[in-house]
Amino acid sequence: MQARDDLGHPVTIPAEVASIVSLVPSLTEAIASCDASLLVGATKYCSHPPALAVERVGGTKNPDVPRIIEMKPDVVLANEEENRAPDLAALRVAGISVWVTKIRTLAEALGSLDRMITIACRLPGPAWLDAAPAAWAQVGERAVAGQTAQAAPARPRLAIVPIWRRPWMVLGSDTFAGDLLARLGIVNVYADHAERYPRIDLADLRQSGAEMVVLPDEPYRFGADDGPEAFPDLPAALVSGRHLTWYGPSLAEAPDVLSRRLRV
Repeated sequence: MQARDDLGHPVTIPAEVASIVSLVPSLTEAIASCDASLLVGATKYCSHPPALAVERVGGTKNPDVPRIIEMKPDVVLANEEENRAPDLAALRVAGISVWVTKIRTLAEALGSLDRMITIACRLPGPAWLDAAPAAWAQVGERAVAGQTAQAAPARPRLAIVPIWRRPWMVLGSDTFAGDLLARLGIVNVYADHAERYPRIDLADLRQSGAEMVVLPDEPYRFGADDGPEAFPDLPAALVSGRHLTWYGPSLAEAPDVLSRRLRV
């Protein structure tokens, strides 16, 4: 079958998909939740499910392309932000079917994952893919209920969301994590920045007008002793990077998990 991935690239999908290499941790977890036996390769960063026993084929930015070609998987799963275009092009030239996802919002995540699972991997849609939109819909319903119970709608809180330090980098415009936070009533100060992940001096972050700082544990592993001390005048919310930045089974529980952590 001929299909097109999220970037519009034509992809040949075999009649039966029996072997998959995933180059993105969240996509690895998504396929494992459906049928882990199909996964024959994943990156060294693919940590979920914890007991996944497959060959590791390098990292997201430096996969072992020759080894993947030797493995001859039916499909390689990738993401336009996580993986490098030259690596994916090399796989295509070798005759490997590469399915690339592009995800910037929750709505895009749900649609992209459904197509990847059911078309690229020829699997039935998992239960969590139905549970996730219902869980996020409840967030909106609670927000509406809260507004009708008050004289005026609650104002979203302004936040900065560092993703790296040395140098400091934050969420900018057009990001999946920013979309999730906005749905939870947290507005990214740098949501209109020209860059998606801009470098901002610490002094400027402190003077940004933010009312809180959100610190995920990936890609940089912020923790109680590494991050909050840089913003002594702001309440800090330490959140799970898997629930804030991954698109997969974690989406079904993310609204509840993140909501609890953001109440600082």
